[in-house]
Amino acid sequence: MSHSPDYTIQGIQHMGIAVSDMDASLKLYRKLFGLDIPFFDAVAAAPLMDSHCNGETIVKRASMVMNMQGGCAVEVVSPTSFKPRPCVFEPQVGDLGIGCTFIKTRDVRAMHAHARALVGDKCDASLSKTPLGEDTFHVRDLDDNLFQILPSDHWFSNSGHTSGGVMGGVVGVTDMEASFKLYKDILKYDKVLLDETGTFEDWAGLPGGDQTYRRVILVPSNPGTGGFASLMGPTRIELVQAMDRKGRFLFEDRIWADTGIVHLGFDIRGMKPLGKALDKEGFGFRCDSNEALNMGDHTRVHCTYIDDPDEAWIEMIEVHKIPILEKLGLFLDVQKRPASQPLPKWMLHALRFNRIKD
Repeated sequence: MSHSPDYTIQGIQHMGIAVSDMDASLKLYRKLFGLDIPFFDAVAAAPLMDSHCNGETIVKRASMVMNMQGGCAVEVVSPTSFKPRPCVFEPQVGDLGIGCTFIKTRDVRAMHAHARALVGDKCDASLSKTPLGEDTFHVRDLDDNLFQILPSDHWFSNSGHTSGGVMGGVVGVTDMEASFKLYKDILKYDKVLLDETGTFEDWAGLPGGDQTYRRVILVPSNPGTGGFASLMGPTRIELVQAMDRKGRFLFEDRIWADTGIVHLGFDIRGMKPLGKALDKEGFGFRCDSNEALNMGDHTRVHCTYIDDPDEAWIEMIEVHKIPILEKLGLFLDVQKRPASQPLPKWMLHALRFNRIKD
């Protein structure tokens, strides 16, 4: 499947993370990761997600937040119509679905000191090395959602915070080659930075981390050039296959909006032709809003979901309207701009005036 003049897959836009206490989690993400620029924060029924919620319509609060220094966003989700449940077993490395979110930093050691001061033992006691030789560590949020901190030299601005935003995540799979069809061929994360099987230093402290895994790190050979590309920066997807056992689905006996990493969101243009192309490749939309939805008062998006071969939930999101400077009534109709045209830097910098300060 190749890109068509009728649609564009720009790359990762956000990570969807479900939490049990929305206000406490948003505050932690602001302090820990500098995710203090909101795009929306609204409570609404979610009929789109019925197929992920045993056919029932749940009500949830959702807030999209970003770090102005650079990196992709986080959509923080918390149900209001039911009490979310954690994973029904202790998750291990290589379990199926999205198991970890990558967060970027300029200085891993400074970020480690910052994280230890904020969350204590929910942060690794010491640094380790990735298979690519990068300094790294892991940290967990209030619901034990897992984040891996990685160094980056791509930044949009400098607020002085030690953390940036999202730069990808880890997806557990059962068959690497089958997963390549989606992640490499369709989503175009087609450049392999690592393909190695063994045990790994940076996973030694994680449950199941002493076992044997195949790790494949993918990046796009032609990164997206759309409106927010300069702010979001480079991203990666790491596929991991457990070689000593079969991974369990992280949302086994649970639904979307139970706590965990609920989806990986991609920024796209041309939803309807994309849907036809995905259907031909065997990855048709599992659910489709069919038109732009209002996310809060001033954000409109068209949302669809597909499943990867192991049912990891992938969201396709086409932005129609977003607030740039909400206090002054400045909004952007994205659909009137060419898909490949970057937003002016002054417009992106204006987002900082929406910052929430604790």
